[in-house]
Amino acid sequence: MLSAKVVELLNNQVNAELYSAYLYLDMANYYKNEGLDGYFNWYKVQAQEERDHAFLFMEYLQQNGEEVVLEAIAKPDKEFKAFTDPLKAGAEHERLVTGMIHDIYAAAYEEKDFRTMQFLDWFVKEQAEEEDNADDMVKKFELFGNDSKGLYQLDNELKARVYSAPSLTL
Repeated sequence: MLSAKVVELLNNQVNAELYSAYLYLDMANYYKNEGLDGYFNWYKVQAQEERDHAFLFMEYLQQNGEEVVLEAIAKPDKEFKAFTDPLKAGAEHERLVTGMIHDIYAAAYEEKDFRTMQFLDWFVKEQAEEEDNADDMVKKFELFGNDSKGLYQLDNELKARVYSAPSLTL
């Protein structure tokens, strides 16, 4: 049985992951409007990943006999004026999500909730990858994105990203 604190944090994470999907859809729309279809694709795929992360947290709660509590998803509050704005906001957001995952892990550790800690291990690794990807997107844009040929190449590379569902099985 999960503690009330861990259940609350897991439910918060469900909603945070859904917000993340919403935020990345907003970023995708920004890039689509700017004619950068590769960046649009990258963030659309990112939104799909975040949605599936929410589903994994929901499944975990349900498999442990806990109620999933869905809250209203806030409208993304970032305003993008330059091509780097979504990239930097995405990197900042991934660090925030990492902190939330660590908070759940810490609460599970306090409760000696080894099952939840094992479940979260995948997310800890996933967040390291997410942060690396977000930081890499910023660095590459800063290196090459201010040159029209470089931006064209980066955008074309990002068109190749395809969605694959997380391989975590509960």
